[in-house]
Amino acid sequence: MKSKAEQKRMFRVALETKVQRMFGRSIRGVSEDQIYRAMSQVVSDLVKEQRAYSRELMRNHQGKELYYLSMEFLMGRALGNNLINLGIADVVEEVCTELGLELRELQEIEPDPGLGNGGLGRLAACFMDSLASLGLKATGCGIRYEYGLFQQKIVDGYQVEISDPWLENGSNWEIALPEETEIVKFGGFVEATEVDGRLVYEHKGYQSVRAVPYEMPIMGYDSEVVNSLRLWAARATKHLDMSLFGQGKYLDALEEKELAEVISKVLYPDDNHPEGKALRLKQQYFFVSASVQSIVRKYKKQYGPNFSQFPEHVVIHINDTHPALAIPELMRILIDEEGLDWDQAWTVTKSTFAYTNHTIMEEALERWPEALFRDLLPRLWDIVYEFNERFCASLWERYPGDWDKIARMSIIAHHEVKMAHLCIVGSFSVNGVAQLHSQILREQVFAEFAEFYPEKFTNVTNGVTFRRFLLKANPGLADLLTDRIGDAWIKKPEELSQFLRYQDDQATQEALARVRYDNKVALAKYISDHNHVRVDPRSIFDVQIKRLHEYKRQLLNILHVLHLYNRLLEDPSFDMHPRTFIFGAKAAPGYGMAKLIIKLIHDVAERINNDRTIDDRLKVVFLENYRVSLAEAIIPASDVSEQISTAGKEASGTGNMKFMLNGALTIGTLDGANVEIDQAVGRDNIFIFGLTAEETNQYYLDGTYRPYEVYMADPYLKQVLDQLVNGFVNAQHVALYQDLQHGLLHGWGGMADPYFVLKDFASYRHAHEKINEQYMQPALWWKKAIINIGNAGYFSSDRTIEDYNQRIWKLH
Repeated sequence: MKSKAEQKRMFRVALETKVQRMFGRSIRGVSEDQIYRAMSQVVSDLVKEQRAYSRELMRNHQGKELYYLSMEFLMGRALGNNLINLGIADVVEEVCTELGLELRELQEIEPDPGLGNGGLGRLAACFMDSLASLGLKATGCGIRYEYGLFQQKIVDGYQVEISDPWLENGSNWEIALPEETEIVKFGGFVEATEVDGRLVYEHKGYQSVRAVPYEMPIMGYDSEVVNSLRLWAARATKHLDMSLFGQGKYLDALEEKELAEVISKVLYPDDNHPEGKALRLKQQYFFVSASVQSIVRKYKKQYGPNFSQFPEHVVIHINDTHPALAIPELMRILIDEEGLDWDQAWTVTKSTFAYTNHTIMEEALERWPEALFRDLLPRLWDIVYEFNERFCASLWERYPGDWDKIARMSIIAHHEVKMAHLCIVGSFSVNGVAQLHSQILREQVFAEFAEFYPEKFTNVTNGVTFRRFLLKANPGLADLLTDRIGDAWIKKPEELSQFLRYQDDQATQEALARVRYDNKVALAKYISDHNHVRVDPRSIFDVQIKRLHEYKRQLLNILHVLHLYNRLLEDPSFDMHPRTFIFGAKAAPGYGMAKLIIKLIHDVAERINNDRTIDDRLKVVFLENYRVSLAEAIIPASDVSEQISTAGKEASGTGNMKFMLNGALTIGTLDGANVEIDQAVGRDNIFIFGLTAEETNQYYLDGTYRPYEVYMADPYLKQVLDQLVNGFVNAQHVALYQDLQHGLLHGWGGMADPYFVLKDFASYRHAHEKINEQYMQPALWWKKAIINIGNAGYFSSDRTIEDYNQRIWKLH
């Protein structure tokens, strides 16, 4: 092994050489942006060298390989993560120091890849990290979106979406593989003819799109295995219609190319109109068709055409319902291209797929209009229709005469194709992502399927990668942990339990407090630079960062902030430690109520932050354009983690795990993985409030919830709700929040306050009073923080992947 001095010399030489070759200048004569580009190329070269070694190592691998299909992979920036996984982060930092550069500032130049939106994509990224770190062979499959979801700008308190062209300067982290292009077909019609006593199906009149793969090598920490994230880009089969171009019809000449390539342009196009729905369905079929074709091609090259062995060498995992079309697509390939009969193909297919459900929200359990499905994917329609006929026949045998049950469980019903039902029927395993979530799936959402297929249903609780969200994001805490318990925790997260020995050690508590304070100073500077708001690092940093949705209840949070403001106005001696409430969230472009809540947060912030009478004891900050790199700055600086979703609605959550790992204390409902965090740390070390999932479900069933009565009975709650519409929050637009208030109190033709914001308000307020009281007892607070860190090992994605492998995948 080379000495550190030799490693530094070699890296500096490589960097200087790369700068010269790329820009024709010495390293002293280029910009920081150019140095970043050169450095990322040097590091990328090292990763690719390791990838070549790994591929050679795995060349004769005969075990099972995982293909993880997901519409999102929210990877985060690659430079820092690759430096850590290569084991040269400290070497490169010292080289930068010698050159008068700041490695952290160079990393800030890298754009966040626009490949995901929220927890679904971030989880997939954590899984890719852990799979490689554990030495398990896997390939992630998704779409190479040219534009991410959107960059969020806040204008006068309103969210404004602008394009996110993260690839406009290219990417040093990917490898183009045009020689492995696949063809994906849309539209047209299917003709069936009999050949030698067997029906042969021919797809005609279709439009074809080329799927070109780009692979991003995924390094593990201290692992010889380098896996791949294979992302498909849509390209037209015909580049330009020269006859039209020659006639001066320039736009018409490019039309076919543009219509084909729009498939991989944007993550999650708005689907509140027919064109958007069609594009989303095209996106889903595009990437699963290309992926499954590629998987089959690779299998045949390695093992030959004997598909009876296919499930022994291949497992395909469906991350939520978006990749569900992979199931009928494999059937299509096996029947139409490989000559298997239906029963043979079905035996292979149902033994190959596993499905993870990530939500119980009805709007997220995808359903496609029958006509759209049939017109866009005619051959898959035939296969899904046959699926459904056979499945309903098996239901009839089990439940003869129970047409209602059969209709409820049918894959096709009421002119819709139900993708979750397709996933359950076509997979050998169905799992939820937290104990409570899996219980709700078995007992409520998919209860009839769990009765029919009891052997399929299981639970695998989510986890997060400690390398990115502690080792990289919080080096001060990482150093403290290593100083106290050694560095085994990086590879064996259960070793964090050794840190519990220090929960009453004053020196360790003080050291942890210093690490937190330094992180808060850094975040306060970011807030000052970007929001022009001065916040006190000695205040409690109370943080809610996640997708903006009503069930996640950012509304409950900001109403409570308004309540605290009222208390300060009414009683200057009100005993409250200074608080800084930090929000980060994007709302879907078509989600009007979510965008209104963002506006409300800004209006409350505007009033509070400019009120000098409260002596800076309360501040509210909304950090725009929330993304992975911003999360890495916020989480290590957080004292309080807001995990306040309506009980029974959040599948798991992974933000709660990242905050816990970094020593923030959770305020939350008994929802998702909060239940398991509560079990791990004990009720004294988490702030639990509100209704349980059983209680919310009972209210949904019996309809006895009366939010107006709650409002009238609680003067604090009544005060803040009245302030929404009396000009206190926004004097210029008094009626702006009338619909919001009316929906909470009376509803709009449906259930009022369906996410129980008002019902949980008093309990939430009391939980915050406990936070205030306990934060002012440093020895108690930092003991609780150490207990949270010491019990975080279970919530590592390494453990999650080991669970998946033992229960579902069976990789070697």
